[in-house]
Amino acid sequence: MPDTPSKPSAQKLAEQENIKTASNFLRGTILQSFDNRVTASVSESDNYLLKFHGTYMQDNRDIRDERSRQRLEPAFDFMIRIRAAGGVVTTQQWLQLDALAHKYANGEIRLTTRQSFQFHGVLKWNLRQTIHDINLTLLDTLAACGDVNRNVMCNPNPYQSEVHGEVHEWSKRLSLHLAPRTGAYREIWMGEQAIVPPLQDEEPMYGPTYLPRKFKIAIAVPPSNDVDVLAHDMGLIAIVEGGRLIGFNVSAGGGFGMTHGDPATFPNLGWILGFCRPEQILDVAEKILTTQRDFGDRSNRKHARLKYTILDRGVEWFKNELQHRLGWQLEPERAFHFEHHGDRYGWVEGTNGKWHLTLFIENGRIRDWEDYPLMTGLRTIAQSHDGDFRLTANQNLILGNISKENRPRIEQLVQSYKLSDGQRVSALRRNAMACVSLPTCGLAMAESERYLPSLITKLEGMLAEAGLADDEIVIRMTGCPNGCARPYLAEIGFVGKALGKYNLYLGADFTGTRMNRLYRENIGEEEVLATLKPIIQHYTRERQPGEHFGDFTVRKGLDHNLASQQ
Repeated sequence: MPDTPSKPSAQKLAEQENIKTASNFLRGTILQSFDNRVTASVSESDNYLLKFHGTYMQDNRDIRDERSRQRLEPAFDFMIRIRAAGGVVTTQQWLQLDALAHKYANGEIRLTTRQSFQFHGVLKWNLRQTIHDINLTLLDTLAACGDVNRNVMCNPNPYQSEVHGEVHEWSKRLSLHLAPRTGAYREIWMGEQAIVPPLQDEEPMYGPTYLPRKFKIAIAVPPSNDVDVLAHDMGLIAIVEGGRLIGFNVSAGGGFGMTHGDPATFPNLGWILGFCRPEQILDVAEKILTTQRDFGDRSNRKHARLKYTILDRGVEWFKNELQHRLGWQLEPERAFHFEHHGDRYGWVEGTNGKWHLTLFIENGRIRDWEDYPLMTGLRTIAQSHDGDFRLTANQNLILGNISKENRPRIEQLVQSYKLSDGQRVSALRRNAMACVSLPTCGLAMAESERYLPSLITKLEGMLAEAGLADDEIVIRMTGCPNGCARPYLAEIGFVGKALGKYNLYLGADFTGTRMNRLYRENIGEEEVLATLKPIIQHYTRERQPGEHFGDFTVRKGLDHNLASQQ
């Protein structure tokens, strides 16, 4: 049984804590907000509570000033995030989501960096029906956002090996075990009355105020670190002996949210606490989560993630508290080895004799362009695909479980619709990620998804000139410092500082186990290119055999050269 949630401390609470306390287990006045037809918005408190239900309000910042001049309210709409533990959906679910995107959203689907789907542009009047219909596909949006455990990430191909299949099942069990229990979700979105009266609702694991902040879990299967396992509040690293899963190394305290100019906030990689057996991970995850529930900072949300809870009290304190709650001790960590943290493109045969094709989806955006009918192509494939679809942690898509008989048909459709298996794009572009950023993200300070492709084009020319056109370099960009595209694990990372300006980071490794460091601050494109060109030329001349770009910058001391540039 979960520990009894502790009472909040006497310290002044963040306003969000008061909203949760008064919400009656996430109900708030959400239904009343939907009935208000005077505005396309909802109240600030309801918008916060809606995050727990997998959606929140945004507005189109491209036209915000123009609407203000016309004395109109901002062009409010809603983002909806759909959970799919481990990122696997059926072809029928894909077709249903495609249809919903065109009926209620902006006609696009976005694949996130956490193996989820996002709809953008859903109007308030359509929000209840959209989430209702998502649930009819046997997917849901509960806990896709909010101060709870989010989507559990893992390698999306359970047929890569028997171990991958077992790990994928554990990701689904973890996601279900840590889900909120409130009846509010089905009441609001499915029109169902709770089995018990609302005032008798309870959250045995979370309590009425849930967690101080969001909580994220990822599972990696070495030698691939495709999920960036140490970047999450809790990480599980599969340990395999003799082809059999014997357990997991457990890490805690990762997280990338930070604030520019506030040295008390920073990205952090998780600490490995020890090793546990597969049958123990639900207990371990629950006790790590409830420790954060009871000790996390509820007064300062910038200081409320698990990484700060551990740093404030010490790793040994956290281990001891975890052991006390478990009633047993983790074993010493086991040896493991990572080789990369990107996706492997192209065709792979699975353990079940079926085939899987990883497609490159630039920045995860599923739509049709004039000369690139991506969304139509995937829809057509889904209509004749006898397998499933898998979302990777790097915004790409796997056509999974393709039968030998159907493979020629899929190959023909991929070619006909100009879909990319990653072979017709540069190594740099294949290893790139960007967050949504402008115009919809309210936190964005600079462009990201709309800008990174053009910057990569310029960098591709620079790399080709240096003879590095085929070299894999991990490059990531975010429009703000909160790290949604995990830029602090990029060999070249860009973090938005202002419109057209970025902080440049260098020095992460190719396996996702070492963060980069700030190299130049608040620079635009011209300075970015002028800064990177001599470093790339230096890398061409002096790199060692097999040395990756990030390792080279560290060896040469280029990963922390900010002071000399000022």
